Amino acid sequence: MGGPLLGAKFSLTNIGLYLIIVTGLVLGMSYLSLNNNKVVPSRWSIVQESLFGSILNMIKSTIGGKGEAYLPFLYTIFLYVLLSNLIGLVPYSFTPSSHFVFGIGFSVAILIGVTILGFQTHALKFFGLFVPAGTPLGLVPVLVMIETISYLARALSLGLRLTANMIGGHVLLKIFSTFTWKAVIGGPLLLIISVVPFAFIIAFTGLEIAIAFIQAYVFTMLTASYLNDAINLH
Repeated sequence: MGGPLLGAKFSLTNIGLYLIIVTGLVLGMSYLSLNNNKVVPSRWSIVQESLFGSILNMIKSTIGGKGEAYLPFLYTIFLYVLLSNLIGLVPYSFTPSSHFVFGIGFSVAILIGVTILGFQTHALKFFGLFVPAGTPLGLVPVLVMIETISYLARALSLGLRLTANMIGGHVLLKIFSTFTWKAVIGGPLLLIISVVPFAFIIAFTGLEIAIAFIQAYVFTMLTASYLNDAINLH
């Protein structure tokens, strides 16, 4: 979609539209989770507290006590990626996290933020992250180059891992859905046979929901590990 706005042209792509929808869902869930000082928590509050507890435990095991300050940031990333994964399971919808712009944009922004945090926390000592302890002096230039490439590669690997997993599952689900629909409209005999792939689709949809949660958690955990490198230099 596109049109003039204040004399300038703009366009709204699929990913832009669905990112707006996901943002609205995140804000809506946060609003519904407000307990308004009630003694008995609502169901939404219980769900949010459970997610908070899971992310907090992951932060403590990955970063330590210092990482608790980044709980809101990591929780927001988890919820945003999770909803971006799940919204694609709605028929005729679009999966933002299956778009390379989403994954790489997120991972590049995270890497830049983590690098800035590292320099703010340790100043020039942050470069010690690229020189493993006990490295012989002659190997320092080579290891610095390798560690630098490995560090910069995070800007791609973090997002590509998420995108590849979401694309693979959704493509397979679409193939089976198309095959099942062709069988349904193909005649009485194929209609009976279509029960088998239809059952598979139901089972695979459940698997995709589980994968959506796992990928969101892995994305958040890797972000926490990058924060750990910036905070603790290891």
